[in-house]
Amino acid sequence: MTTILYRAAIHDLRGDAVLPLNVLREQHPDLYEREAAKYAMRPETMAYPVHPLGCTWTDVVFLSPVHPAPLFEALHESGRIGRVVPDYWTLDADLLDPARTCILLKRHDPELRPQPPEDFIPYSSTTVATLTQPSEKALHRLRTLNPTEPLFPWADIPHILHRGPIPVALFRTTNGVQQ
Repeated sequence: MTTILYRAAIHDLRGDAVLPLNVLREQHPDLYEREAAKYAMRPETMAYPVHPLGCTWTDVVFLSPVHPAPLFEALHESGRIGRVVPDYWTLDADLLDPARTCILLKRHDPELRPQPPEDFIPYSSTTVATLTQPSEKALHRLRTLNPTEPLFPWADIPHILHRGPIPVALFRTTNGVQQ
């Protein structure tokens, strides 16, 4: 059975690859400014190390092994957002090079910054297949957010980190259409 990875759809994609922030900064500074603004409240995050890949947070493309629907449903249950149907792209987990990819086991702990090297594990589609369901702890956190807490839907969801661009032709839309 195919293991699927998810990422938010990019509606204003330029070029033929999904780019990490550092490459986006060089090739499309206007898009970089928009995307980097997401880190305005925590700019130090951009320099966090991705230990197994010998790079930083801004050198990787982020993917999720968890379908976004249950996360946004839990956020809706908290009353913080309306009902959302996330627009996402999918990618066959077998298409990523394990030498350029790792898994970060996220633990939502505001005091744990950056996450230690032992939270990064080697990438394989077999391992990813064991991480496709959000934990009850993650869903509970999202369902019970108070009005001042940041949303951060993926705060305690494992991250798949790929060093460097990923060709857009490898992705499928929500409807299964090749990009």
